[in-house]
Amino acid sequence: MSELPDGLAAFVESAGWGEAEVAPLPGDASFRRYFRLAREGESAMLMHAPPPHEDPAPFLHVAHWLNDNGMRAPAILASEPQAGWVLTEDFGNDRMRDWLDDNPGEERAAYEAAVDALAALHRLPPGPFAPYDMAVYARETALLTEWWCPAQGLEVDDAGYAAAWAEVMAPVLARQTPGVTVLRDYHAENIMLLGGKAGAPQGLIDFQDALVGHPAYDLVSLLQDARRDVSVDLETAMLVQYVGAVGGIGDDFLADYATLGAQRNAKIVGIFTRLDRRDSKPKYLAMIPRVWAALERDLAHPALEPVARWFEANIPDALRLKHGAFGG
Repeated sequence: MSELPDGLAAFVESAGWGEAEVAPLPGDASFRRYFRLAREGESAMLMHAPPPHEDPAPFLHVAHWLNDNGMRAPAILASEPQAGWVLTEDFGNDRMRDWLDDNPGEERAAYEAAVDALAALHRLPPGPFAPYDMAVYARETALLTEWWCPAQGLEVDDAGYAAAWAEVMAPVLARQTPGVTVLRDYHAENIMLLGGKAGAPQGLIDFQDALVGHPAYDLVSLLQDARRDVSVDLETAMLVQYVGAVGGIGDDFLADYATLGAQRNAKIVGIFTRLDRRDSKPKYLAMIPRVWAALERDLAHPALEPVARWFEANIPDALRLKHGAFGG
């Protein structure tokens, strides 16, 4: 038990699970740690999100809102947010990404269910969360020039980059009011199949960064997944399904989808580079080619023309080809 964080035993005892066995689980790209508690045929999940690096209060806030509004976040069994402890319902082991590795023939059905869940979320009024405004979008896109470009030995036009993004994001921002709840990391690694099958209810995790923004953003997270290949045919079919499920979507939706795809993918390239350079987590570098390939597809949309021009002027073709096709 020496590898377990200080305070774990006391919190588990106070939550009524003192007799449970504690098993550490693999972590993610954050400072959070996870444990499964098991006792006599039942289990629970323990998250440790220790200050000052983490704060579980946003997770608790979003989880309560999702569950109060008919979505499927894990039930909160106990919490001590000031110490970083949260005990939740256990959603099991059927993570959509891993489940599809074992059941590739069910891919279409699994994505249909994931899109339906997203449509249900978007039919709700936006939650009580901060706006996904230009300041946030700009801070995220800047991660590419702050981390990836220096890692490649590139000196680039930072001001021109920011200006190009401001230009292409302006119409997106105008069209995202009143907005929807954006979970911001809605993809196959953060969806649990609660019934262990493709059409099962979607258990949601890793939603603590939720904001109010554009409905296309979480579709991009799902269909241009950094961690799993999604074919262009499946992406197109799921966009059609979403538009049919939600209705009332204007002709500019696909332009906004491409713009937010480029925005998110530029951010992810920067984040994955930062995880390597700052946090000594090089495994994320292997995902950059997939992300870069999606970024290049997005940049081909006419709505991205100012940003595409910047890439043409600042990122050498050979480097773009290398990172988008042959490895990071």
